[in-house]
Amino acid sequence: MVNSQLPFNLPKANAAEEIKITYSIFSRTIKVNSLKTFASEGNSTRKLKKILKTTGYADKEIRSVLNKDFEIPITIASKLAYSEIGNIFLTRLSSIIHPPRANDERTGMLALRASVVQGINIGNGKINLISFFEGYPTKTVILNVNALSKVLSKVESISELLEFFTDSPLEKIKTN
Repeated sequence: MVNSQLPFNLPKANAAEEIKITYSIFSRTIKVNSLKTFASEGNSTRKLKKILKTTGYADKEIRSVLNKDFEIPITIASKLAYSEIGNIFLTRLSSIIHPPRANDERTGMLALRASVVQGINIGNGKINLISFFEGYPTKTVILNVNALSKVLSKVESISELLEFFTDSPLEKIKTN
């Protein structure tokens, strides 16, 4: 994406083009577009195939996770992102997914908030992992596998938390 100028000489924010997966001293970079193609069509590059093979999950399962949509209005997502529980969730997530050279969790949290709002916009009221990455405001997204592995046992509870927030408890917020 070209970094063109907007009115008032404000630079246009870049969308993520690649995901840098780090594990200890090792790292691999995959293109968001190749992940998107894999999610929609099942086709993957040789590099992506190697990375996916290391997960131990079937391609069908990974595609299902990548394509799982959460429907949530932007206004409600924004309220959640700035709520107390949202701050806790984003703080923890910012150690796993963050911009390059982010030295503080605040920068990571801001990028995550922007990514959620932009991802919902891209998905026309829905968000999945692909639109989340497409909405990330830096060219490169760092995915820290070490930090992810620390919370991997809690992934189901995070998924349940997302479903909880996108279901009936939000009806009250939606009507206000």
